[in-house]
Amino acid sequence: DDYVRPVPAAGSPLFVKADQDPAVWPYAEKRLAPVRAEAVEGGTLYEWADELTAVLEIEADRDRLSSMTVYPGESRDEALDPEHCYLRWRPEITGGEQSGQTATGRTPRCAVRYLYIPGPPVRVEALYQYVDFPVKASFSCDDPVLNRIWEVAEHTFRLCSGIFFIDGIKRDQWIWSGDAYQSQFVNRYLLADPDIERRTLRALRGSDPMETHINTIADYTLFWVLSVREHCRSAGDRDFLASIYPSVRSLLDFVCTRLDGNGFLTAMDRDWIYIDWADLDKEGPVAGEQLLLSAVWQAAAEIAGLLGDREAEQAYREREQLLRGRIREYYWSEELGAFIDSYVSGRNKVTRQTNILALLTGNADTTQTERILQGVLLSEAVPPIRTPYFQFYALDALGRQGYYKEVLATIRSYWGGMLERGAVTFWEEFDPSVTGTAQYDMYGDRFGKSLCHAWAASPIYLLARYFAGLVPVRESSGGEERLSFVLEPQLSLFGRLECTLPVGMEGAGVYLHWDGSELRAGATGVSGVLRVSGREIRLEDGQECTISA
Repeated sequence: DDYVRPVPAAGSPLFVKADQDPAVWPYAEKRLAPVRAEAVEGGTLYEWADELTAVLEIEADRDRLSSMTVYPGESRDEALDPEHCYLRWRPEITGGEQSGQTATGRTPRCAVRYLYIPGPPVRVEALYQYVDFPVKASFSCDDPVLNRIWEVAEHTFRLCSGIFFIDGIKRDQWIWSGDAYQSQFVNRYLLADPDIERRTLRALRGSDPMETHINTIADYTLFWVLSVREHCRSAGDRDFLASIYPSVRSLLDFVCTRLDGNGFLTAMDRDWIYIDWADLDKEGPVAGEQLLLSAVWQAAAEIAGLLGDREAEQAYREREQLLRGRIREYYWSEELGAFIDSYVSGRNKVTRQTNILALLTGNADTTQTERILQGVLLSEAVPPIRTPYFQFYALDALGRQGYYKEVLATIRSYWGGMLERGAVTFWEEFDPSVTGTAQYDMYGDRFGKSLCHAWAASPIYLLARYFAGLVPVRESSGGEERLSFVLEPQLSLFGRLECTLPVGMEGAGVYLHWDGSELRAGATGVSGVLRVSGREIRLEDGQECTISA
């Protein structure tokens, strides 16, 4: 009578043999020699063509290895600063059992672009370890800066995608819910891999009872629910949704323990209200949390509805409607034409972050949206955004409103600005006004900033979504779900545009080729709609159409 039928906990196509240890990940590996070695400051600085996640293998006299400390860096400045270098290793030595014999020293797997080793030169290789996700997307246009941005964003994202979506490869190498949420949007248009999303969502949530926010950050708890919904929308993964639904329900029960009488999410002891690395007014219930929470109640209702839990669906919709009314009452300033960060402090502070979230979560009506666009997002009077993290949301909000030229200009200037600094991966934070060694400083650490961060790969999403114009769609009819798409490229912005993009996560895709006068577009494994030059054309599976401008 006490028997409970077991349910699958997880699975992976990478673990299909009985003798495999699930604690040992089967990374693909490449041996890469440095592209340059330079004698400097009494030692040798080794440089690789790109940043890597690699085990460093050093061959030298055993006596030399036994006294050696090596300094890997994401930047040249970092590797050449032994005092402040974020990582330093004493290689683990194998072979050469006797003094004077040649031996091999290995470091732990780490982020490396440069490596400084004091003393005479030695033989060094990087054993690059990665998950070999297949290439499912390509992008090329007549603007070499945009092409390079796509390439660097792809390399950045691949480095931060493996067992899970991690934030960055040098410092944390950890699963952060806010980073993972944005990674899903990039994954949708680049790797289209559902397994990494499932692994990441399960690992972030953990098990019950839930006693603290995910990553201790209130907004990251909310982003987890939004991530579950986004996964279902992208992958159509009802089995996964059903399996994780109890964790969704218990997480929302936990959130309810943090609500005040207005239904606002408030910070309790050791709760971190993040939103962004910016000067926000965080006194009392913070607007950004309430805006996200309204979207969470909406997502929870959608999830419950998909699974036929009508009682929960209705309860979540009621919470959503009540909260949206309270947000307008407490946080909208008619005088300022914007949402304020806090109604408690009396400072009536207006920031881009809060108003971007208001647009993305549907809390601004048509009139409010226009006032926010003109008075906040397109105004130089409001302090700018300094992180790729919130540039993603800012440009997504502008893209939804059709401000394509502004989005493209920011991609070129912001991410292009990192390229001008010599970036081969995109950074955790970028302030164009900060130069020299100071540009690498973060968290009070001279080289604390991650120079390869998942949330900086968003140009892939932005270029695919708003400029190639691909929107995957899941249509329901007669109880069955069908994958479709809308493809609406912004041809007037390009003299040439070629791309191949996945649709959903079942192996379908679309392609387009624009040479400035003629467009060829087609679909494989899926049917949908092509919108171009005021026309709407049905693209069937396996069909190609040609349109002259």
